[in-house]
Amino acid sequence: MRTLWYIIVQSDLILTKIFTFMTKKRVLLTGASGCIGHYISEVLIADPNYEVYLLVRNPQKLQVDIHKREDVHVLTGDMQTIEQFADLLSTIDVAILTATAWGGEETFNVNVTKTKVLMNLLNPEKCEQVIYFSTASVLDSENQPLPEAGEIGTDYISSKYKCLQTLDQLAIYPKITTVFPTLVLGGDQQKPYSHLTSGIPEVTKYINIIRFLAADGSFHFIHGKDIATVVKHLIEHPLASQEQRRLVLGQSRLTANDAIAQVCEYLGKKIYFRIPLSLGLANLIIAVFKIQMAEWDRFCMNYRHFSYANVVNPSKFNLPNYCATMSDVLRVSGVNKR
Repeated sequence: MRTLWYIIVQSDLILTKIFTFMTKKRVLLTGASGCIGHYISEVLIADPNYEVYLLVRNPQKLQVDIHKREDVHVLTGDMQTIEQFADLLSTIDVAILTATAWGGEETFNVNVTKTKVLMNLLNPEKCEQVIYFSTASVLDSENQPLPEAGEIGTDYISSKYKCLQTLDQLAIYPKITTVFPTLVLGGDQQKPYSHLTSGIPEVTKYINIIRFLAADGSFHFIHGKDIATVVKHLIEHPLASQEQRRLVLGQSRLTANDAIAQVCEYLGKKIYFRIPLSLGLANLIIAVFKIQMAEWDRFCMNYRHFSYANVVNPSKFNLPNYCATMSDVLRVSGVNKR
């Protein structure tokens, strides 16, 4: 009797494991070793409902615990040779595409050609969703494509603009959710720092000068941890229509002057007066000192207000924000409060 009972129990456990394995979502993440990639990897690995595939060029750069579960797989390769994973890609349920080339000869090949090759290798009948990372720099204030991004943008920006313009030609298009991060923060001892975060402690050293300057401009920012929270929500709750599937990721709009004021409050610095920095003065300085500027840099200087409509962060889905204010930005960047 005991033997029979043992066989029944073990059979039930085996069947449960088989069912659990078969119902797990197979999730692919490209660019897993980047700043955003690390935060998303961490969230995926923490959830046993996902079988995770992390695509990286150099596995040694991964600082997440890939040995936490047996169903976390590291794929060594890059977008240039994405075809080698064709068989696997046809079985993927969710693809999260953060991999990008920031400049150089490979930029358009990686950010446009190979990105579309990867999407074409997904099975539209099997794949539930593609979460494609673009950049808010390709959009105007109404979240529509910004022509200048394609015409005079850097290789990175113009390639993202071009890819965005051609996504509707793909068979997988109805399953694509495009996210447009604004200024990205993130990084710690276990994750690579974003370019923005790595420079914040240095900038605060000049607060005694900056606090007396006034600038006309506005922006949004978003932390990698908040991006990962939104991505996980999107995996579990795909948006209903294609119109909804374009999300600008960012906290509430912040003016340059308000940002300076909040930093000063955090650091205990008083503002007694402010000297306006006019566009005319900036152009005069550029002319006098013969400063060389690329067309896109000059456009950004004149554009000034990189703000967007209906930005999305975890609070949009009634989830907690990790980094929503300038105080949060300074705190998570390692700047001590005074």
